[in-house]
Amino acid sequence: MQYAEPITRLVKALSRLPGVGEKTAGRLALYVLNTNREYAEELARSLINVKDNVRLCSECMTFSESDPCSICGDDSRDKEVICVVGDYKDMIAIEASFTKSSAINIRSVYNGRYHILHGLLAPLKGIGPEEIKLKELAKRIGNHGVKEVIIATPFDGEGEATAHYIGELLKDTEVSLSRIAAGIPVGGSIEYMDASTLSRAMDGRRKL
Repeated sequence: MQYAEPITRLVKALSRLPGVGEKTAGRLALYVLNTNREYAEELARSLINVKDNVRLCSECMTFSESDPCSICGDDSRDKEVICVVGDYKDMIAIEASFTKSSAINIRSVYNGRYHILHGLLAPLKGIGPEEIKLKELAKRIGNHGVKEVIIATPFDGEGEATAHYIGELLKDTEVSLSRIAAGIPVGGSIEYMDASTLSRAMDGRRKL
């Protein structure tokens, strides 16, 4: 059985979203069809509003309504320290962790600024240095008095390749370069950790 043509177009549009297959897109389309008109109009307005009013911050490349964004425009944040992440969601996760730590009186671990790459190096996928925001990072470090760069890319092949490239990119500068620690998660049991995780945890040990 085929959908009516307007539903088919909506299903095709929804199925282009990451992680949404055709069946899920069909369920979402039928939900929109069966809900009230006010919700459909609100959804349409929200989509257009995002496209019209969200832009990239010219400093850190995050999504923002303003330029500079609220973090880059916050004088209480340390402008000499930049945390480099691959994706906007990674920055949100770090900020959420920072907020939760403050709420339960744990010492805040990061109060610097960010740089969002909008991707990771993946030559097999055709993603090279020109496809992500590496030139903007180099320019920013050269012009803004940055003293430390913390690389917070994932510990997979693409994340490690990106971290290595950034290291090479900045090796002739006076910037202090560091990598976030990898190892056993809080609450994790050593007996269930894989060899790579245990090795990283041992290499990243620190004095008490």
